[in-house]
Amino acid sequence: MKNDRNYRGIYIFNVETIEEAKALVATDPAIKANLLEAELTPWYCTAALQETVKIHDKIAKTKM
Repeated sequence: MKNDRNYRGIYIFNVETIEEAKALVATDPAIKANLLEAELTPWYCTAALQETVKIHDKIAKTKM
């Protein structure tokens, strides 16, 4: 969808530091080719977020 910053996607990493996230982002082929650039923002959330992938089919109202 359109947005002011022309965002194209999102990563959520379970890391301790921005430096760890930068190292992971640097492996992306689109980042390497300078097609996209990353904006990294520290964010803290519940550890349960990691479990949503496992339970998504049980809690989703509709299948995508």
